[in-house]
Amino acid sequence: MAGQHYLAVDLGAESGRIMRGTVSEGGGGITLEEVHRFPNIAVRVPGDGGGKTLTWHWDILRLWHEIQHGIHKAAQGHQVHGIGVDTWGVDFGLLDESGTLLGNPVCYRDLRTDGIPEQVYARFPKDRLYATTGIQSMFFNTLYQIASMSLRGDATFQHAKTLLFTPDLIAYWLTGVARNEYTIASTTMMLDARTRTWLDDLLAAIGVPRSLFPELIMPATAQSTIGMVQASLLESLGLNKGARVPVLAVGSHDTASAVAAVPAQGEDWLYISSGTWSLLGAEVAQPVLSPRAFELNLTNEGGIGGTIRLLKNIAGLWLVQECRRTWAKAGQEYDYATLTKMAEGASPHLAFINPDEPEFAQPGDMPARIVDHCRKTGQAVPQDPGQFVRVILESLAVVYARTRNMLEEVTGRKFTKLHIVGGGSQNHLLNQLAADATGLTVIAGPVEATALGNIMSQAISTGQLGSIAQGRALIAQTPGLKTCMPRDTAKWQQRIKG
Repeated sequence: MAGQHYLAVDLGAESGRIMRGTVSEGGGGITLEEVHRFPNIAVRVPGDGGGKTLTWHWDILRLWHEIQHGIHKAAQGHQVHGIGVDTWGVDFGLLDESGTLLGNPVCYRDLRTDGIPEQVYARFPKDRLYATTGIQSMFFNTLYQIASMSLRGDATFQHAKTLLFTPDLIAYWLTGVARNEYTIASTTMMLDARTRTWLDDLLAAIGVPRSLFPELIMPATAQSTIGMVQASLLESLGLNKGARVPVLAVGSHDTASAVAAVPAQGEDWLYISSGTWSLLGAEVAQPVLSPRAFELNLTNEGGIGGTIRLLKNIAGLWLVQECRRTWAKAGQEYDYATLTKMAEGASPHLAFINPDEPEFAQPGDMPARIVDHCRKTGQAVPQDPGQFVRVILESLAVVYARTRNMLEEVTGRKFTKLHIVGGGSQNHLLNQLAADATGLTVIAGPVEATALGNIMSQAISTGQLGSIAQGRALIAQTPGLKTCMPRDTAKWQQRIKG
């Protein structure tokens, strides 16, 4: 297909992939091709000399190897006009004064932040923190992770000279240029939501040098070039000798890229970026920092084009993923399609769990935790995989409906449509349950919203596309979008009210 070719490095908490996107001449269409996919598995390592603690790390060097391999495959026979990197939020790597990575980045599910939020609030009150950053308090926020290192005198932290979030680190290895991209920085709970600058007084309060943070760069603008791929990497990446391939700042928080690709117009819609997490929110022009938004624990994260993603982080399909892993260890292998089919045949409204309870946050035997929860709360206990998955999906739908009510309350807007994008949009049962519980018309797809938003941002930076609206209009033409109309919504109301 004639046009310009862009590569999206898209890393999720369960897997990563390299996607090649082609934007046709004149901006007439966007096509995507998955070139390389690979697993992303956190690794647990003894955290001290005696092995008394275990720390969850990302295997970042393995990811870097797969990224290089994928770019090499994607570049064959194509002129590459740009590369963009997006990943999950909050996690980071630390570099020493020579630019060398100081150890594998820690996974956000690690428990090193136990007791840290309270220590932070003693130095910087919680309500003031929200009124400035607008970020939902969750145990794994970057603020708490870095405060745990600073306040406990971590030796790695004491030697650090530069902090790069996961996509920034990949971009740094590609270009040799250290930048913090805005949308990923906005997830940290350390950035002023209004001024988009680091909170110097907060950093000082927890003993974090301001000098750790390089220049912020905004995505999807004419000034979004982080740097050119280093000459030393061209051959190993399959790029022509002497080529000048820009690495462009996209919505490097994967949800920012996914929301940019929501095929919507107007203001009467909500979105869910559905996968390991369900990120449910509205797109707004200014952060919502009211006491009520604080009470509801909503979050304000940076979007592309100067927007704010007002949303709630919901546990998503993480619980299904962990159940599947537990069953596989016991010799029961199920793919997601099979589990969904089994759930469709299971009895409805057997039990309800709050997927965001701390007891469900860590890797491990998720079915046993669900059984324990149901017994403790006097509910029926699921007996087979279909019932477990049905309980999880119905519980997610209930949380979706509650979150929709929160967002309408704090924005004063009424929503009629719910766009579900990302890998989880392929779960037709969850989509229908979401429609039933919320009473909204659900439009599911595109599945590859994150990669599409990544590619779209690059095309805007190069001037091939003029705006997000133009890109969304092209994405709305994507074949395979599916609509679910709400059914029997009244049956859900008692559960939603709690």
